[in-house]
Amino acid sequence: MYTIYGIKNCDTVKKALSHLDKAGVSYEFVDFKKTPPTKELITKWKDFMQDWPVNRRGPTFRKIKDAFEAGKDSTRINLLIESSSAIKRPLIEKKGKPLLAGYDSELYKELK
Repeated sequence: MYTIYGIKNCDTVKKALSHLDKAGVSYEFVDFKKTPPTKELITKWKDFMQDWPVNRRGPTFRKIKDAFEAGKDSTRINLLIESSSAIKRPLIEKKGKPLLAGYDSELYKELK
């Protein structure tokens, strides 16, 4: 079973969940608005992506961009916890291991 992290009303997350539902893929959805990401999750995603797991084009990130870019790692993590809409989504894990960030229909075809 997969764990999908994101925000329920995000269009990209909606596309991803719809794809998984149509393919009959089992998953648990974790909504950042109800369950904010932890420091450990953000750090794990950063290691997986080899960069901060942020959606640099999104309006939430643009609001925190200056503080984020000027901050140390601990400040950046706290900003992402407080402003979880700035995190790239959806993030998919299997058994606690990050697999995908964002939505790509071709890559999602491989999820079973």
